[in-house]
Amino acid sequence: MILIIDYGMSNLGSIRRALEECGADVIVSDNPDDLKNAERIVLPGVGSFADGMASLKNHGWIEAIKGEVLDNEIPILGICLGMQLLATRGFENGETDGLGLIQGEVVRMHAKDANERIPHVGWNEIHKVKENPLLESINDGSDFYFVHSYHFMPGNIEDVLTTTPYCGGFVSSVQRNNISGVQFHPEKSIPVGFQLLKNFLYNI
Repeated sequence: MILIIDYGMSNLGSIRRALEECGADVIVSDNPDDLKNAERIVLPGVGSFADGMASLKNHGWIEAIKGEVLDNEIPILGICLGMQLLATRGFENGETDGLGLIQGEVVRMHAKDANERIPHVGWNEIHKVKENPLLESINDGSDFYFVHSYHFMPGNIEDVLTTTPYCGGFVSSVQRNNISGVQFHPEKSIPVGFQLLKNFLYNI
């Protein structure tokens, strides 16, 4: 059973439909107690880092997530803002502590030439830093759909799975043990995005 965390920061319909099309039994929940029954966890999100962490805290998710992910080693996939919230801290709308599941910071992107726009919106390629089960059957250079103005800077290079050539290059996916995050939207990135979701469901 795959649980999608509903903390009021995302349109959950598209990610739910994508996971169901990939064969998952999906529940969308706003109750942290439901995490106890989850075999996989998806943390989506759209909006600012500070608002996301405030919403997780106000809805009682933070300790519940840490308990299942760290103590019980339940796999989690953070998507877009959800990936950023895995970090140690973020600097959007002030400095805010993150979940601290993967060491790193979330900082604003800066254009390196006149053709680059912030926010970064649209299709862009990912380049593998290393092979990983989350990326199985996905070719290097595959295009995914992005919408973001901030990016994750991991504290440990070993946690980096892919990078994307925009604004001087940024980390577009990370993984540490059972904790994975992608800056792009796999649910909007058919067909390679669905392959990534299947990899999370069956390979991680």
